[in-house]
Amino acid sequence: MTESYILTLSCPDRLGLVHAVSGFLLERDANIEEAAQYNDKATGLFFMRVQFACEHSNLDTLKGELSAFAETYKMHWGLHATSMPMKTAIMVSKEGHCLNDLLFRWKSGLLPIDIRAIISNHREFYQLAASYNIPFHHIPVTAATKAQAEAKQFEIIQAEGAELVVLARYMQVLSDDLCKKLAGRAINIHHSFLPSFKGAKPYYQAHDRGVKLIGATAHYVTADLDEGPIIEQDVARAIHSDTVEDLTARGRDTESQVLARAVKWHSEHRVLMNGHKTVIFR
Repeated sequence: MTESYILTLSCPDRLGLVHAVSGFLLERDANIEEAAQYNDKATGLFFMRVQFACEHSNLDTLKGELSAFAETYKMHWGLHATSMPMKTAIMVSKEGHCLNDLLFRWKSGLLPIDIRAIISNHREFYQLAASYNIPFHHIPVTAATKAQAEAKQFEIIQAEGAELVVLARYMQVLSDDLCKKLAGRAINIHHSFLPSFKGAKPYYQAHDRGVKLIGATAHYVTADLDEGPIIEQDVARAIHSDTVEDLTARGRDTESQVLARAVKWHSEHRVLMNGHKTVIFR
């Protein structure tokens, strides 16, 4: 039976890397279906993503053989079967536009993820979760209970085997400890007015200043608030006649689209870390 896999790797750049990877796959009768690579001259690093089909090897066998192969080139690598959607947990507070969008795309087969849990510090979306037959976990968070709440959240994430955690407008700042535990597998979304318009009503502040662009940023979660490696951004135009409600609606649409693209690329293993930046093979 033929299986399809995705290989991602990064390593110090040197001559013959594409040839070496192609040769490794050829030796295993693998057919390359998609390939992309990037040489970062500033850091001297090489990045590659290869999707291939292979009939005679299974995932564990390939991983064992790749481990020995990668050691020669000092590669950081990952290998994933395309038949296995990425187990995902979604965290949300009171704004549901991003959650609704992700659930619709997932149910429509547009995202290769397996949503295993919805975690919220409010009860607003328990019926929505039930309509999609997804377990809903209400975990209130206060300053006094933050540590215990995060312990429960992480326990759920681990129990569900979640490889990806999506903060779909989850309006609580994660502790440094939880950020470290979720490093490289938690994606956040926020409006792109930061740092200019801080606080609870950024669209009101933006409207008051007469902004002409509104936007959104999806990035990996780090201990540095809203400063993790950026995955995707987009903007929408604003005009003088726009109301606060117009700006808010357009901003929410942009947030939903940007987050969906970031989740799609991450779950398709198209995003590779490059220090505090990302390499994305779209």
